[in-house]
Amino acid sequence: MSQLTIYNAVSEGNDPPLPSLHTTDAAIVAAELSQRGIRFQQWPTHDELDAASSQEEILAAYSAEIAEVQAAGGYQTVDAISLGPDHPQRAELRQKFLSEHTHSEDEVRFFVDGRGLFCLHIGDEVLQVLCERNDWLSVPAGTRHWFDMGERPCFSAIRFFNNQDGWVAQFTGDPIAKRYPLLGS
Repeated sequence: MSQLTIYNAVSEGNDPPLPSLHTTDAAIVAAELSQRGIRFQQWPTHDELDAASSQEEILAAYSAEIAEVQAAGGYQTVDAISLGPDHPQRAELRQKFLSEHTHSEDEVRFFVDGRGLFCLHIGDEVLQVLCERNDWLSVPAGTRHWFDMGERPCFSAIRFFNNQDGWVAQFTGDPIAKRYPLLGS
């Protein structure tokens, strides 16, 4: 179940900070994110797909939705990524994504299966968005954020890019991510 937790990023004396909102209501999640310029949707699921599905199977199953998003956002490149609990680089990848960073393009993800925690640092707030199967999230270019896939990741996601290079991050050097709960904690 998708969920949103909002924290005040400048709260004094609370480490980790206390949440000001926690909800699993998809309509509230979408409304709260929309107020901050983040788009959130839930797409229909394809029950035949799971974390073991190939990139080709995933992209074929969602071809209509992918075409719509590409046309609306001008995304040149689309791929599907799957990461399982036995991936040899899971710890290295997790650490890389846990550092606060920005992108020069929107970060657009659709979770085909599994889950991941997007943490968005917007102004004086940190929003933790737990995305699960059938969740689609679009984070605008320049938004400070980090991502936690958990110690034993298990997810498949479709990624949309405006450039041919794919995922390119500019790390902020801000250690704020260390103050907030991780996926599974």
